[in-house]
Amino acid sequence: MDAKPVMLIVDDVEINRVVLSQFFQDEYAIVEAADGQEAMDALAAQTVSIVLLDLVMPVMDGFAVLAAMKRNDQYAQIPVIVMTAHNDGSSEERALELGAADFIVKPYNPTVVRCRVKNVMARQENEWRKVAQVAQDRQLAEMHRHIEKDALTGIDNREAFYRRTAALLQKNQDAAYSILYFDISCFKVINDIFHLDTGNLVLKTAAIYFQVLAGEAGTCGRIESDHFALCLPSAKVDMDNIMAGLDSTVKSLGLSHSIVFYAGVYPVDNAFLPVDQMCDRANMALTSIKGSYLQRHAYYDKSMRDRMFEEQMIVRDMEFALMARQFCVYLQPVHSLKENRIVSAEALVRWQHPTQGMIPPDRFISIFERNGFISRLDRFVWTEVCRIIKEQKARDGKALPISVNVSRLHFYDAGLLDFQLRLVKTYDLEPWMFRLEVDESAYTDNPYQMAQCVRALREHGFCVLLDDFGSGYSSLNMLKDLPVDGIKIDRSFVREVGQSERAGTIMEAIVTMAKKLAMGIVVEGVETKEQVDYLAGIGCENMQGYYYSRPVPEAEFAALLRNEADA
Repeated sequence: MDAKPVMLIVDDVEINRVVLSQFFQDEYAIVEAADGQEAMDALAAQTVSIVLLDLVMPVMDGFAVLAAMKRNDQYAQIPVIVMTAHNDGSSEERALELGAADFIVKPYNPTVVRCRVKNVMARQENEWRKVAQVAQDRQLAEMHRHIEKDALTGIDNREAFYRRTAALLQKNQDAAYSILYFDISCFKVINDIFHLDTGNLVLKTAAIYFQVLAGEAGTCGRIESDHFALCLPSAKVDMDNIMAGLDSTVKSLGLSHSIVFYAGVYPVDNAFLPVDQMCDRANMALTSIKGSYLQRHAYYDKSMRDRMFEEQMIVRDMEFALMARQFCVYLQPVHSLKENRIVSAEALVRWQHPTQGMIPPDRFISIFERNGFISRLDRFVWTEVCRIIKEQKARDGKALPISVNVSRLHFYDAGLLDFQLRLVKTYDLEPWMFRLEVDESAYTDNPYQMAQCVRALREHGFCVLLDDFGSGYSSLNMLKDLPVDGIKIDRSFVREVGQSERAGTIMEAIVTMAKKLAMGIVVEGVETKEQVDYLAGIGCENMQGYYYSRPVPEAEFAALLRNEADA
């Protein structure tokens, strides 16, 4: 029989340790420590899978334990959940910066505590591939422990830069330092235009410049490909002069193609923060201006930090939010001028967070698309919509179709059609009642596969709409190749029709073209009576927007339908 994983509970208050032990004694072998020093001794004595760590303790507090664990390779990968007092935001923020995986608030809610531990351990399991790669890298590093230089440029490689920079910062904790992160714009193009040796020459030349710039007072390294990082005393960071010197150095090569560097700067405010995270913050600043013709360097600031913490909160809470049904479906009616009534609706997801309040989708959808969670959220929304349609059908004797968004990730899922068919069968619906909205980004990613999928869905009775038509660059090409039932004209056209004659002409052409292709048309973003009159005049019948209704909860949507029926 396999031994239980070990949980280390660190708290100077015995009753807190007892309570937490009761929560987890069936799943973990519990080890207790009354202060930070006892915790470090316990870590040295056995293999620990997870640590629950109080922050305020005698002898050695929780912050010191976090810092010590992150400095020790043996303990750095152990997930730590810190325990804080209610609304102690500053402590939570500091703990996250030191590498804590999550936090739980006193007094303890058993359900929340278990879920947070479960989520942290689930994320830990998802990191196995990365851990395996790290283990392999460490094994290679041990084999080549004397090789710390980048093979191409001769400056420190990534690991050596991280190590030397951490030592420099911790040795000079009272001094001000900054991390500079550099990247070459469109470096792949340079390699394509010139011979690979030319690209390598650019990298070697830049490395020599960075090495001179760092001198004895700083560090420099090649992180990967065309990415370089420096750590310099802040007093020496004059970005205008640094960028001018870099440009001059590279121009001395006499290349016909312009080589453009961008840079991000992170002023170090915590010497014990892992250097890779410092580089991530500098790179975040770089990313904010990369591609700009007017600005080639940027500083990491509080707004970027706030976005990072918000993203951490969203990723941390998303699993529990889905399980606790914090996500909810709002419905925005589609109004028919011809029939003078609501003829369908679009389902939009909202997140009712217990502490953050209502979180709009623009704050979490892009994050979920990057980490893949959007697939699970979409399926939750689809299921909720089918339930709503079925209840409406039972209540009113008929049901209006409701459309849902389909993320681009679903078109890589061979089981999409089977899932949709099972869903409508489970809720005893006709496929036409459950409309699917796709957007241009999914088509540009994989046009052939998306076209095949859309054809298959339509062959089984589903109605497929092209969302945000006209907002991208390939909309007309999509109409030629993608067999959709209708289009939803992007709100940007509606905003312009009353102000721009060209926008009006384009809108009229789109409507005429869609009708000749026998496609349905829904105009999004309709907000004024003037817009309604104009759209009616060019033959638009179905409209969606604040003029008719904002997205509303399920109950309010049902009330709108009842009011229409009674009118």
